[in-house]
Amino acid sequence: MIAVPIALAPSASADRDTEFANQLHGFGIYGQRDFNAWLAKIACKRLTTGVDADATASAEFLSANLARSTSTEQVWQFLGAGIPRYCPEHLGVLTAPAGEHA
Repeated sequence: MIAVPIALAPSASADRDTEFANQLHGFGIYGQRDFNAWLAKIACKRLTTGVDADATASAEFLSANLARSTSTEQVWQFLGAGIPRYCPEHLGVLTAPAGEHA
């Protein structure tokens, strides 16, 4: 019996996470790629489950979990980059007034 190594194609998720990290770098947001992707996915889950009712609540969650040096502008850039990438069904929260469900 001959063992043949199987080469797996990189996952689409890894590509998406790398693209997200690259976009964050453009905003001056650095950190571990996996952590930032995980944090964006958690923000999406919080919107999906209703833990966060709107983008302001999501931004507050992100602000509490990103590096202390992250500015308010960068928090919103993070959210604005994460939603279209990981939960495009929630795009409406980025333009809805606070407290209004999209």
